[in-house]
Amino acid sequence: MSSKIGIIIGREYLERVRKKSFIITTLLMPLFMLAMMVAPALIMQFSKSDLRTIAVIDRTGFIAPQLESDEETLFVPMASVELDSALAMTELSGVVYIAEGVADGIAPVKYYSNGPSSMSLEHSLSTQIDQIIETQRLKAYNIDNLNEIMNKVKSDVRIQNIRNDSDGEATQSSTMLSYGLGVVLTFLLYMCLLLYGQMVMTSIIEEKNNRVLEIVVSSVSPTRLMLGKIFGICLVAVSQIVIWGVLIAAMSAFLLPALLPENVAGEMAALNAGQLDLAQSTVDTGLLQAISMLGNVSYILSLFGMLILFLVGGFLLYSAIYAAIGSAVDNIQDAGQLQSFIIFPVVIGIIFGMTAASDPTSSLSFWTSLIPFTSPMVMMARIPSGIPGWEIVLSLVLLYLTFFVMVWIAAKIYRVGIFMYGKKPTIKDLIRWTRYK
Repeated sequence: MSSKIGIIIGREYLERVRKKSFIITTLLMPLFMLAMMVAPALIMQFSKSDLRTIAVIDRTGFIAPQLESDEETLFVPMASVELDSALAMTELSGVVYIAEGVADGIAPVKYYSNGPSSMSLEHSLSTQIDQIIETQRLKAYNIDNLNEIMNKVKSDVRIQNIRNDSDGEATQSSTMLSYGLGVVLTFLLYMCLLLYGQMVMTSIIEEKNNRVLEIVVSSVSPTRLMLGKIFGICLVAVSQIVIWGVLIAAMSAFLLPALLPENVAGEMAALNAGQLDLAQSTVDTGLLQAISMLGNVSYILSLFGMLILFLVGGFLLYSAIYAAIGSAVDNIQDAGQLQSFIIFPVVIGIIFGMTAASDPTSSLSFWTSLIPFTSPMVMMARIPSGIPGWEIVLSLVLLYLTFFVMVWIAAKIYRVGIFMYGKKPTIKDLIRWTRYK
């Protein structure tokens, strides 16, 4: 009998992995991850704007001379030019008008742009004017060596996150990267649960309408048929995740180091060796920690290992519900109304997962990572931050135990539903079917 389940699993698996859509999506995901690695550098390289000439009409007399131009913006003081005349100069990118009351906070700075404005320009302009006005106000106190004093007072604190693990080994980590990985893994799990779970339901509905199930159940029990479909499609999802994990680990090991500039690679090596002088560092410490974590192949593989464990548990749990729904209805439209019982807890899991990624140690994150219907998404959001192993084990045990209970309930609905036609069942009908012996 077990060989019959194996035949069903093999059929469901091969039918899907041979599709072009599976091959394309499997190859595109690592390319997308590669693009995410390279995109910041490319954006910085190609996002530079053409030089903008901005006329500055300053009625205070002290702001315009102190505005600093850069590679993208050239500030041209025009104290003797009237505003109307400057606005008529079409060769300008814009005009900044600084009234006398700006320094006292009773008048705004007006920027007249010839075309769409730039958020970065407005931010740079407001920041510079604020600093100039603040410096001018401080001068009114007649403090000697004010600039020297302000430079000494100025502080630039850098936070280096170091995990003091229970085994006594201190390891460096990046909070921002942990958050980002948690969010990405949560959404990846979310998509897999819904996408492949719906495959189970759609396959059952199609075979039910074609009357194929009536023939198949003559040689194999409905419960084994349902389990064969679930495990077969589960293998498809696992195969895709394994391929992604291998390709991304390979990129982390070979491609990422090749893309790093020499100074970044040198400082990252010093950081890993614990010899980096933060005062002399030219690269943000958080960025170095993030790159170091991304280049750690064992860390990447461990994340994908956890992802597979929670993907399998979550998929088995939700696909059992999808199978029960698919067997109980005759078409996709009727199934759509019952799907809310699946989609709602998955969406709740995404919401709690986002919260857990930002605060993985909160009580809400802990308890929602143990509830089987939300634990796959929430726990994958917490794992990159480094949580105790017993919490992961407990969450997995509860998840898989719930699957066994759910598959027992789903099997009772499945064995009755596949023979029901022409009537959309109600919730009471489904409950009644579970009581049949």
